[in-house]
Amino acid sequence: MDGQDIATTLLSCVFFMVLVAFVSYRQSKNESSTRDGYFLAGRNLSALFIAGSLLLTNLSAEQLIGLNGSAYGFNLSSMGWEVTAAIATICMAFIFLPRYLAGAFSTLPEFLNNRFDDDVRRLTVILFMLGYGLVTIPSVLYSGSIAVLQLFDIPNLFNFSYSLSLVLTIIVIGSVGAVYAVFGGLRAVAVSDTLNGIGLLLIGISVPLLGLSLLGEGSVVSGLKIISSTNTEKLNAVGSSTDPTPFATLFTGMIFANLFYWCANQYVIQRTLGAKSLAEGQKGVLFSGFFKVLVPIMMMIPGVIAFHLYGGAGTSEGLETIDLAYPRLIRDVLPTYASGFFLAVLLGAVFSSFNSLLNSAATLFCLDVYEPWKKARGENISDQRILKVAKMASIVIALFSFVVAPLLQFAPEGLWQIIRIFTGFYNIPVIAIVIVGLFSTRVPPLGPKLVIVFHVVTYGILKFVLDDVVTLHFIHLYAVLFFIEVAIMLWVGYRRPNQHIWSYERSHKVDMQPWRYAVPCATSLISCVIGLYLLFSPVGVVGGFSPLFVPLITSVTVVNGLTWWIYLNKGKSTSHY
Repeated sequence: MDGQDIATTLLSCVFFMVLVAFVSYRQSKNESSTRDGYFLAGRNLSALFIAGSLLLTNLSAEQLIGLNGSAYGFNLSSMGWEVTAAIATICMAFIFLPRYLAGAFSTLPEFLNNRFDDDVRRLTVILFMLGYGLVTIPSVLYSGSIAVLQLFDIPNLFNFSYSLSLVLTIIVIGSVGAVYAVFGGLRAVAVSDTLNGIGLLLIGISVPLLGLSLLGEGSVVSGLKIISSTNTEKLNAVGSSTDPTPFATLFTGMIFANLFYWCANQYVIQRTLGAKSLAEGQKGVLFSGFFKVLVPIMMMIPGVIAFHLYGGAGTSEGLETIDLAYPRLIRDVLPTYASGFFLAVLLGAVFSSFNSLLNSAATLFCLDVYEPWKKARGENISDQRILKVAKMASIVIALFSFVVAPLLQFAPEGLWQIIRIFTGFYNIPVIAIVIVGLFSTRVPPLGPKLVIVFHVVTYGILKFVLDDVVTLHFIHLYAVLFFIEVAIMLWVGYRRPNQHIWSYERSHKVDMQPWRYAVPCATSLISCVIGLYLLFSPVGVVGGFSPLFVPLITSVTVVNGLTWWIYLNKGKSTSHY
């Protein structure tokens, strides 16, 4: 880019970002002065804002860079993390969300305090805060920064070293992104997420089309023919044992990793806890599941296109690292006039995940650490005081992430893989404790406490000390530890059961009537997941379509259609009474 191009890009980027900020401010200015307004958007979020916020909270530069890098360097096997998450959204809509909303909980640790005790609450907060501070927040800043570095070639533009350019970009992006979380609260986050989500969908669809056009020398169809007939192993989503995500892991640890993320991860479920009703919450969660099944098209096919354009990583004509695949493709296919819009969307995605994490971390600290501590000392806390502490906590966490984020450039396995490995320190014990807490009544607080200590020590030893001896894939390790930890809690419950059967008081803060079309919508989601795996497999496009493909796809379509027909007619018949 020359100076004029950079100026045009920056001006258009600033225009889009200011527009989003203005709309977000107008939508949230009356709801950020109270604790419920700041932390839960006044428990008044509709399905549109829930789905939009879930989309942008989940899909950030981390996915744009990491998933496309995985597709460029390996194949589509890592789409399992995204596509099968649709199943987890169904579990959230039908199993977890009704229970969370019935109890009107503000945070997951608040539920665990209600179910177990305050010590379990504190230990869970520690796990979340360490996970967010050391892995999740820094990875969001790092992935967004390297995309900006590649798009503008900042090291050459300012004659800085790569490391210095990375640090400065991280600080600038993080500082701007923190403004939403510190001053706006959850509703500002949700509104900005929804607006940026529209932009992300436009970019996500445009980049593969432009990439195919470049590959096909002006023809999208020709480009599509190239990737579907040449090196089709790159389109294989059925990963082998040597791929980043072996197919077998979809049926073991990935189930629990996705359940944690969509059903128990505070920074994801916080916007569902702010739903105005159960029906709106279910709609928002299920709609976000449909966005997840679009991920292979938006965030992995570009990596395959990059492989065909640039060659494999490490080859003489290929890219230096797999994480450069998407930024390089963006630089080559986007016209200058669209670069500003892309940068605004990219930064919006980064800001979304970043400010959502900051807001949730501040929520955890204030509602599960600071407020209980003050109440234990007999002090009453005003809303103004707790909001002030929340903003201070957000600033401290942001500054800490500025230090950790640049260190991720030394990750040898690529950004996507390193995040998933380190997330294993806290995702499995949390989801195991939540499931046992929801579906058992006699397990005492001792069980979760033992499990948290057991998991952190055991996972750390198996993954980083005995990794040469225990060669089990870390996702399979998730499943093994999950079942061991559930067994530990049930054994403790059998040996030292609670004296009183636990139950929580139902709140009536929101309407608990379920969404009428939740079941057929969930059926469509499952059909999409099955269809994608049939398409991107040896049954489908890999190696040429098998004779089984059409009958299998037809069967899935028929089952989905019948389900909708039954529910639509059921609705018509009940409307006569």
